[in-house]
Amino acid sequence: MTDASPPTSPAAANLDYRVAHVAEHLASGHLGELGVRLEPHGDAVLLTGTVPSTQCRDEILRMVREELAGHPVHCDLLVAGTSSPDHGEDLT
Repeated sequence: MTDASPPTSPAAANLDYRVAHVAEHLASGHLGELGVRLEPHGDAVLLTGTVPSTQCRDEILRMVREELAGHPVHCDLLVAGTSSPDHGEDLT
């Protein structure tokens, strides 16, 4: 029986470990962000999900770039619209 999966390079395995560590840090830290996903793509990492504010997005991005220094980080984090409506809703 043969293993059909390609061999994992030590650098890729290290990146996977570091990404898992950062994701755990995001979920358990003061940000408590469970909706943010980190996905390794080759040597780069993609951040996806929704956050409550631009400050939260900027802090997450800064922390991830520090933790994964040497790897490109692409940010696709959306900021949830939490402002109140500027006009009433017309119901007919």
